Amino acid sequence: MSKISTYLARVKTMSFKRMSMYADRSRQESGRLKAVILADMIICSFKYGVGYQDYYLFGFANYRNPGQRRSFMTMNDNIQLVRRFNDPNDKMIFEDKPSFDEKFSDMLGREFVNIGKASDEEIKEFVSNNRVFFAKTADGYGGFGVKRYEGLDPDEALEIIKENHFNLLEQPIVQHSTMSELNSTSVNSLRIVTLLGDEGDVNVMYALVRVGRSGSDVDNVSSGGMYAPIGKNGEITAKAFCDKTGEYYEKHPDTGVTFKGFRIPMYEKCIELVTEAARRVPTVRYVGWDVGVTENGPVLIEGNTFPGYDMCQNHGHISEGLGILPAFENILGEKLR
Repeated sequence: MSKISTYLARVKTMSFKRMSMYADRSRQESGRLKAVILADMIICSFKYGVGYQDYYLFGFANYRNPGQRRSFMTMNDNIQLVRRFNDPNDKMIFEDKPSFDEKFSDMLGREFVNIGKASDEEIKEFVSNNRVFFAKTADGYGGFGVKRYEGLDPDEALEIIKENHFNLLEQPIVQHSTMSELNSTSVNSLRIVTLLGDEGDVNVMYALVRVGRSGSDVDNVSSGGMYAPIGKNGEITAKAFCDKTGEYYEKHPDTGVTFKGFRIPMYEKCIELVTEAARRVPTVRYVGWDVGVTENGPVLIEGNTFPGYDMCQNHGHISEGLGILPAFENILGEKLR
């Protein structure tokens, strides 16, 4: 698709109300006139392939140098990496949750039931043995298609599972006590993105922690959670950002825990886990791993074959006003555009 065609396709799907909202946020942070920002948004969408939401998230109202702006990975860049490194025939191992659990069963740290392969009696036995469990659809994402159940009668549970077309049952992850300090009602997971090299070397491109709000079962950003970057030493390096409110939080608004400087327990083992996992399906080389940390060590939650490019480039989290594209180019030894 040509640059003009891509631009026109985006114009058709854009929301002028949301564009105005992100322009207001950019104006508040930069002090520039809203009309100037709106004009700049349009220019950047064509010149750099950056939409109005990314314009705000990347801090383009502050970063006006063309060199800085070109350093940011865009949605199109990310799509090209996915197409290049992830075999579409093998992506289903990750995109179908029961298939993922079976492939990485030794890294999950919990029991599960593939409903498509289980008898009614096996399902009821699992429910009987697990007062609390999670039911998932095969292709749910962002916290959607996931439901927590507690204290169900096995026959009642079987009926609910069939009515809702769930494909997978899992034991709950009991997270490390240190991670519960951030928020105890959700498993506060890590997103660690890896790129598998030609020689089997595993490159960790970035790592984030996602934290839920009090009372929420999930930590997903799309469900109102927050995220913050993790440094190589396993410490959170900045305030947490919440997409829903558009605000940065020095402390968790419910628990009062300070984000920056918070140390993720067993972080080295988390890196070891995703390094091993990244080599298991060598035809799928670009993966965003969701990792939970328990008292017994890190466990895989799922693997994403379309890793996010945006959260790791949040302007409130990055240093020197540079995006992540040069890091990919350095590892690949080539320019990506």
